[in-house]
Amino acid sequence: MTQTLERIQRLVHAAEVRISDHGYEELSVDGLLAREVLKGVPDAVLLEDYPAFPKGPCVLVLQKDRCDQPIHVVWGIPKGHDKPAVLVTAYRPDPDLWEDGCLRRRK
Repeated sequence: MTQTLERIQRLVHAAEVRISDHGYEELSVDGLLAREVLKGVPDAVLLEDYPAFPKGPCVLVLQKDRCDQPIHVVWGIPKGHDKPAVLVTAYRPDPDLWEDGCLRRRK
C-alpha cells in the first residue's frame, strides 16, 4: 500500500469525497453505483501509483462491485490540497487488456 492510497482511504472513511463529472458518467455507463465503489475502498488493491501526477497524487486500484466482479477505480487528491478524495473514474476492466484477475496489464 502507498501513502496516496492510505490518504484516500482515510478521506473516504471521513466522507471527504467528491465524484468528478467524468466519474459519474463512467459509473453510469458500466451500471455501477457510487455507494458500492465507496464501500469497496477499504479493500482496494493498488495497481498503479502516481504520486507526482500533475493534477495531484492519484492511484489506480482494483475493487469489487456488489456482485463481486472486478472494477478499476482511479482516485485522486487535488494538487496543493489535503482533501477531498476524488473519484476520477471507475470502469469494468477489459479482460483482453488485463490478466491475473485484472491485476496486471497484458504485455
